[in-house]
Amino acid sequence: MAGAAPRRLGVVGAGTMGAGIAQLGVLAGMETVLYDAFPEALERGRERVADGLRKGAERGRWSAADADAARGRLTATAELAELGGCELVIEAAPERPDLKRELFVQISGVGGDDVVIATNTSSILVTSLAGAAARPENVVGMHFFNPPPLMELVEIIAAEQTCERALELATAAAEAMGRRPIRAQDGPGFLVNRCNRPFGAESLRLLQERVATPEQIDRIVRLGGGFRMGPFELMDLVGIDVGYEVARSFDEQSFGEPRWKPSPLQARMVAAGRLGRKTGRGWYDYSGEGRHRADDPMPPRMGGGNGRRVAIDARGPLADELRARADAAGFDVTFDGPSQLVACTQQSLAQSGSPSACGFHVLPPLDETGLVELTRLPTTAEENVRLAEDFFTALGFLIEWVQDAPGLVLGRIVCQLVNEAAFAIGEGIGAPADVDAGLELGMNHPRGPVAWSEAIGVDHVLATLDGLHAERGDERYRAAPLLRRAAALGAPIG
Repeated sequence: MAGAAPRRLGVVGAGTMGAGIAQLGVLAGMETVLYDAFPEALERGRERVADGLRKGAERGRWSAADADAARGRLTATAELAELGGCELVIEAAPERPDLKRELFVQISGVGGDDVVIATNTSSILVTSLAGAAARPENVVGMHFFNPPPLMELVEIIAAEQTCERALELATAAAEAMGRRPIRAQDGPGFLVNRCNRPFGAESLRLLQERVATPEQIDRIVRLGGGFRMGPFELMDLVGIDVGYEVARSFDEQSFGEPRWKPSPLQARMVAAGRLGRKTGRGWYDYSGEGRHRADDPMPPRMGGGNGRRVAIDARGPLADELRARADAAGFDVTFDGPSQLVACTQQSLAQSGSPSACGFHVLPPLDETGLVELTRLPTTAEENVRLAEDFFTALGFLIEWVQDAPGLVLGRIVCQLVNEAAFAIGEGIGAPADVDAGLELGMNHPRGPVAWSEAIGVDHVLATLDGLHAERGDERYRAAPLLRRAAALGAPIG
């Protein structure tokens, strides 16, 4: 349990993040000092807080009286000395290490020996900043997600120097603000951004290999995986240049870890000035008056098996759910029969030894997915193409044809998410429950990677990664030691 929350909070930087954090502070009952050296920025920040309090009262999130009381707890100042007496000061300045370190020196000078300094950095190692403070042990990371008043998550990051008191005070402040704090050790991307890396990175690799187009990948992720937004839509929203710089930072901080290599496709888009929504063109075109994509179709109604016999001879969660769904659709399900459909889990269709078959991939739980991926070879029989489409349509799935690969599209992305989480957990960066909470609350994933591993099976994940490693010869697909150990023991990664 965290200790008592600070009574007096300082926030340095009155931009979108700083103003949002200040709003959370005053609502939590803390006397909050919002500092910015630039008067115009300070006034905009003060207005953001006031507007946020007013809109929240109008929407019934708190009363008008609560909003008035919270507004009275805010002090906006361009004088750094006003931060004196603050038990916790949260720095929300631009992502420049030199600027943050200079602020740490100044805050130490006015805050005294006991002030805890928290940085809201999302990409700079907290350990590299802490040494600038007079008491490095009192420096901690508090990574709020944007916008802070709406996002429930806060990462509490321990630098090499951070003491337990600083961690407890930061945790107590986050809890008082109504946020969900999760603990993370210092490192590239901390916990949430690190574990989310494969969502975009593997999608770029799929595009580079021409397994599918950006539109197909996004549609598969939304309809097949239940994600609110596809990876290429998300890149356009955040800014392709921003994602590229983050990828370069990961690569530099990790000394060239293969899983975190930047993509040449990102570099090419940045060179072309196609940065996403902010420039009107990224992976999608936003220059017209209409939407950048059509609405997703509804899956077909399940049914139409009409007693036809279908053999599903595999074992595991996917095979079990396919049998149950085929039975519900009216098929006569057996365990043994010829293989006209091959699951592309542990190998590609080309490596399966079934040249006339169709390949498919879909992830359980099947009652939460509306799409199946299919693939074919030049030697695939047309009759098997027709059978595959008819069978999965009868099961109530939309169909997306993609190129051949182990795991096809969604399988590769999700298995890499699970693998990165297994690396992070195994290295002590964060706990399993915090990994899942981080990606669900901080990134709006439908479930966290530990939950994905439980839904589809650790064996399934390992088989896909080993298949990719064998066929691609790329170290980005090496399995985390914790994942391989879990599969050997029949245990969860969490």
